[in-house]
Amino acid sequence: TAPTTAATTASGGATTAPTTAAATTAPAAATTGSASVAPTAAPVSATGTPVAGLATTTSGTLATSAPTVAAPSPTPKTAKNANAIKLNWWHAMGGVNGEAVSNLVNQYNDSQPDIFVQDIYQGSYDDILTKFRNGLQSKSLPNLMQVYDIGVRFMVDSKAVEPMQNFINQDKFDLSQFEPALLNYFTVEKVQYGMPFNNSNPILYYNKNMFKEAGLNPDQPPRTWDEVAAAAGKLTKKDASGKVTQPGIVIAIYSWLFEQWHATQNAVLATPDNGRSGRATKLVYNETAGVKVTDWWKGMIDSGVCGNLGRNSSDTQKAFIAGQIPMTIDSTAGVRGVVNGVGTKFEVGTGYMPRPAATVDGGGVIIGGASNYILKDKPDAEKMAAWKFVQWLSQPKQQAFWHINTGYFPVRKDAYDLPEVKANNEKYPQFATAVAQLHDSPVNPATSGAAFGVFLQTRQDIENALEEIILGKSKAKDALDKAAASSNNALQQYNASVK
Repeated sequence: TAPTTAATTASGGATTAPTTAAATTAPAAATTGSASVAPTAAPVSATGTPVAGLATTTSGTLATSAPTVAAPSPTPKTAKNANAIKLNWWHAMGGVNGEAVSNLVNQYNDSQPDIFVQDIYQGSYDDILTKFRNGLQSKSLPNLMQVYDIGVRFMVDSKAVEPMQNFINQDKFDLSQFEPALLNYFTVEKVQYGMPFNNSNPILYYNKNMFKEAGLNPDQPPRTWDEVAAAAGKLTKKDASGKVTQPGIVIAIYSWLFEQWHATQNAVLATPDNGRSGRATKLVYNETAGVKVTDWWKGMIDSGVCGNLGRNSSDTQKAFIAGQIPMTIDSTAGVRGVVNGVGTKFEVGTGYMPRPAATVDGGGVIIGGASNYILKDKPDAEKMAAWKFVQWLSQPKQQAFWHINTGYFPVRKDAYDLPEVKANNEKYPQFATAVAQLHDSPVNPATSGAAFGVFLQTRQDIENALEEIILGKSKAKDALDKAAASSNNALQQYNASVK
């Protein structure tokens, strides 16, 4: 996932523009700063030339969470009870999502007198990790912090986290209602380190009105790569000179999507077992599965049915909301923002993440988003207080509130039984696709997502390769091999630094 002040996607977080390379040493020695955002590429067609009529915004973001809710009262700086145990919670939820965080904290503080939680917004997910690294040196860490999906191995290697598994085992905490895929992502070598909090997955968004105009069934979204390419061909429009004015689909040059397409093929990004059964020692995204993804994608680019708006998927999302493109792929966390943004202009359809026909019934997707971690170097009383708060956050009522006001999945299945969630899902039926896809995805190393310590740099390497391929500057295998060599060099340095 990426900065949560940008449009929500990926990984349940926000769309990312390219990030700077991550540190290639273990957490305690890492000193890199937060990610920088590269300029958004101007919209171009399959051939790399500007597409008439498409948005050309190169800055700004698009809110994709729920309609703005009433701003909660600011969390007081001091507890009403002077003897309450005081906890600091670092998070990366800005805008409407940040308001929902503060609202939940206020609810908790008002519900009991013994624990007082102060939520502290720290900027992007990358900013939080930077401050975490610095805090390891200065011993100035919070009690609880929200860390995105790709940071799980880094948090484990920091040795600064009290595994959530310890509290779960101690209290025999019931996890039977939790979504298995979410628990699995934040579990490394059979130990659960984080408690899922805000999570999502990728889906196909399509314009049902444009489907009807093109003679396509608006209630039957394309499911396979071949079906997507065929539908995109029918949806593509050209002017009298043959120039593309409306590509059938636009896909952001975003590593998270590339990673997802590995999972739909039941292929891992790293060995062994995506870093789940033991430390990841090699990145293999340049092998058959990765080449298949780029061959399909570049094939649509070359045939003129797929457009390119650069790396920032918020620009692609804006173009979809404006009715300029018929199909795109984005996070389920954006459902409310997309539907509300479209309004009455057209009907929004959603479908499963497209995949190869060979794995249409067997592959799955990876969850995105973040979990909460309890920091180890704190008094036992504070750690137990943080655990109580984490348990409270994960209860159905709180998860329903979070889901309704942000668009992220409830982390537990029984939240869907609550009347407010049922009413919300009637208002946003498109979200049913996200839930069904989550439940249909098998839990295996591929869908668990990769866990290794240099994921930020790897995403930069992958996006550089994808850009070279899409723009025709390099052949797929060559670009992916070069990227994997860079990623593996960083991984080796990182692993060598872990004590």
